[in-house]
Amino acid sequence: MPARVLRAEAYRAFKARPDATSYFACIVEPEPDARPGSDFTAVVEIYQPGGRTRLKGLAKAREFFFVLKGKGRAHCDGEARLLEAGDSLLVQRGGSHAIENVGPGKLYTLSITAANRDLAELIGRSVEVPLDQEDIGVLRRLPLRR
Repeated sequence: MPARVLRAEAYRAFKARPDATSYFACIVEPEPDARPGSDFTAVVEIYQPGGRTRLKGLAKAREFFFVLKGKGRAHCDGEARLLEAGDSLLVQRGGSHAIENVGPGKLYTLSITAANRDLAELIGRSVEVPLDQEDIGVLRRLPLRR
């Protein structure tokens, strides 16, 4: 299969539910014909100020988060840990987790889910939303202009 390039402006973004306080900018989606266990999904999760994901666990997947911008708190298996830009979090198979934005602005995390399509399926059932100028700026890592 040939290589594929997507520009930040072309990323599609989705909210899991209409009342969700976070949304996903899809940067890599699993290939439909991938071998079971070999696929992965990569998104930039964008959390509104005060936003939080529901506590969830992925029985068959490992989930990795890298904080690009902002400040958050990870709740994993009964423990809470502060996360800031440059920090990473790896949640093992079967681990439960939730992430909340505790900073004044948006929280951006690069999130990779390996060996499971649950995230891709969730995104496929979600509502598409637009990325705003700040989101595109963070994805491009450009200084934000006012």
